[in-house]
Amino acid sequence: MLVVEVVSESTETTDYRSKRSEYAVLEILEYWIVDPIQEIVTVCTLVEGFYDAVAFRGQESIISSTFPQLDLTAEQVLAARRN
Repeated sequence: MLVVEVVSESTETTDYRSKRSEYAVLEILEYWIVDPIQEIVTVCTLVEGFYDAVAFRGQESIISSTFPQLDLTAEQVLAARRN
């Protein structure tokens, strides 16, 4: 299962902090934070009950353990949000 949170100014704190503990309790293996404000896609992977987070920007290819064959850059994900 994959969860994607899209950050807005009104939900920024919730998306970056509160959701981590909520999703960990639900054992969501991976969730993404798509942040058009900072132009970052953060991939959070559950490891032993806690999330490891890796941020991707611009032309960096997103690395996902849930979707290892994925061929997307952060820029492509952020551009899709604008359309």
